[in-house]
Amino acid sequence: MTSIDGRPLMGDVLTLFRKHGELSRTDVIEMSGLSRSTVNQRLTALFASNLITPIEGGESTGGRPSSRFVFNKNRGVLLTADIGASGFTVAVCDLAGTPLRSAAGVINVWEGPARVLQTVQDAVESLRDDAEVCGIGIGVPGPVEFAAGRVVNPPIMTGWDRFDIAGWFSQRYSGPVIVENDANARAVAESRTRQVDNLISLKIGTGIGAGLVFNGQIIRGSEGAAGDIGHTRAAPANDSSAPHCRCGNVGCVEAYAGGWAIMRDLAEHGIATEHTADVVALVRQGNFDAVRLVRQAGRVLGDAVAGLVSILNPAMIVVSGQLAECDEVLLSGVRERVYQRALPLATRNLQIATSDLRELAGVSGLALIAADQIFGTAAVDDLLGAASLAR
Repeated sequence: MTSIDGRPLMGDVLTLFRKHGELSRTDVIEMSGLSRSTVNQRLTALFASNLITPIEGGESTGGRPSSRFVFNKNRGVLLTADIGASGFTVAVCDLAGTPLRSAAGVINVWEGPARVLQTVQDAVESLRDDAEVCGIGIGVPGPVEFAAGRVVNPPIMTGWDRFDIAGWFSQRYSGPVIVENDANARAVAESRTRQVDNLISLKIGTGIGAGLVFNGQIIRGSEGAAGDIGHTRAAPANDSSAPHCRCGNVGCVEAYAGGWAIMRDLAEHGIATEHTADVVALVRQGNFDAVRLVRQAGRVLGDAVAGLVSILNPAMIVVSGQLAECDEVLLSGVRERVYQRALPLATRNLQIATSDLRELAGVSGLALIAADQIFGTAAVDDLLGAASLAR
């Protein structure tokens, strides 16, 4: 734990409740190493600020709050929006990251930030009630400069480069705004839900991205570009027939395995589709060409992620996004190439599965990341005046 003069801070004590759930005073003493009197002081302050709440029926003596507490996830709400290339999901979440209400819509990210963000905000507003908004979480399909809240050189987001997304929402809401890569947000949700600290989350929809959580932390890289496997090269260097990608390069993974690429290939077989959801529907209907193309897309993805598996040795790969709804048709190709090409030791206990959270993975992860920022050690101690409480 971080500390002032060797003593855990207020935010650290709150983190214990956010991580472990219901705790007694004795639990906090044992986990924190603080004295009983100091724990009582910390709990009293957190209770007075409505950050923890007593468990109903818990023992209460001497006018003090109950001896068992839990993080007050209903103190307010978090507004979240998971923006993809051609669609979005918005949600109102509690402070533990659980979506309370959600909605989805269709957008075109190439229309630029002003139009897309206004559409997203309108959808969020349709879900709101009078609960206090504690923060905003926005996910986007491109590299993010996390501290600044803006995308940087996004391969497919024309007109978005360095647009101040956080500032756009800050003009409309009073709470702090975090902006995160959409695949990173999904990785956080999967990691926390499954309690797996070393995990790769693949988002496979119109485009392709990967979020990396290792030792329980997001790996963003120095420029926010970590995990962008969709725009790594899949074609041999001398392949003159490699397809062009939307990012302007040739032979990218996404140009073979993204939803838009599969739609392109289906059109060459005389099969018209308008959205990635149409591809999923064809697979479920058993359409030969759709099944073949999605399975081959899985093999391309498996090739792309096999190197990461050998280098990073994750415990799990979780696949979400619209194409993940093709289930084993897609996963069989991923597994085939990962187990074939990654190091045997790295794949010995590796699990590869689709997300149980499905379309809510992104908004849930964004809520968790926002809550980490809002209720992290420094923020809580600033709120409660830790220095005066560290006597």
